[in-house]
Amino acid sequence: METKMIGNKIATARKRINMSQSQLSQLLFISPQAVGKWERGESMPDILTLSRLAEILAVDLNYFSENFQSDDNQMPSKISAEDIEDIDQTTQPPLTQERQIKINLKAVNLQESDFAGTVLHKGKFKASPLFRADFAGADLTGSSFEVSDARETNFDGTNLTDCSFSITDLNGASFHKSILVRTDFNKSSLIGTRFTDVNLIDVKLTMTDLRKTIFENGTFTNVDFNYSDLRGMHFEGQTFIGVQFDKSALNDVSFTGATLRNVSFRLPFSLTNKSYRAFKTVCFDGAMMDKLTYAGLKGLWVVDLSKVIII
Repeated sequence: METKMIGNKIATARKRINMSQSQLSQLLFISPQAVGKWERGESMPDILTLSRLAEILAVDLNYFSENFQSDDNQMPSKISAEDIEDIDQTTQPPLTQERQIKINLKAVNLQESDFAGTVLHKGKFKASPLFRADFAGADLTGSSFEVSDARETNFDGTNLTDCSFSITDLNGASFHKSILVRTDFNKSSLIGTRFTDVNLIDVKLTMTDLRKTIFENGTFTNVDFNYSDLRGMHFEGQTFIGVQFDKSALNDVSFTGATLRNVSFRLPFSLTNKSYRAFKTVCFDGAMMDKLTYAGLKGLWVVDLSKVIII
């Protein structure tokens, strides 16, 4: 009830000064979606943010309390776009001057927490339950996740540049239009995880379980799959450039219609022919590949390249 009440008060004060959700979010350095969640009563700002809201909306901090009696004299009057610009220039330090503080979130229960639109550089999530947490649109550059339960977590549109996921359960998580640059997945589970409209650049997946992981409308550039489980994966129509599959399980993997340039495959070591028999199940029908990739695959003898298109 308190969350809904505060949301209504934020919306009322914002509209009285003729300010949009987008303009308010810019002054708070958060996303418009986060403001929308406040006003719908789906989440609530912390006390420091409420204090800043009171300053921007020209109300007393007590305005957000349940027993506050408002009247026309206690409510802000409408302000112009020029006034909003003045607020931005006179009361807010430039974003480039904002100090970045390392925030440590170790062993904190963060299940279903709302981090949408937040900026957290070099944050540390260790042994923290993150089940169904929402990081949509957040900037988590340089952050690390270690020994965490991040099942069904929302990373849609999240900036995960230079981030690392170590021994983390990401089963069922969503990475729609996420930024994955130099992102490291190590000894983690991504069963049922969805990567849609994502370009993976300089990403490493080491000893990672990728069974039933879904990749759609994306590209792989300078990506390393090291000792990972890709059994049954479907990479139909995907583009691979400078990618290395190093001793990963590739049973029944499909590259049908995929484009492969400068891609190498190193089979797991085996005293028997087990790894070669497994690689024989990989399908390259209709795949397009450069001459070097083709030559490397041809040297393995066992794979069928009869329907490959050389580019």
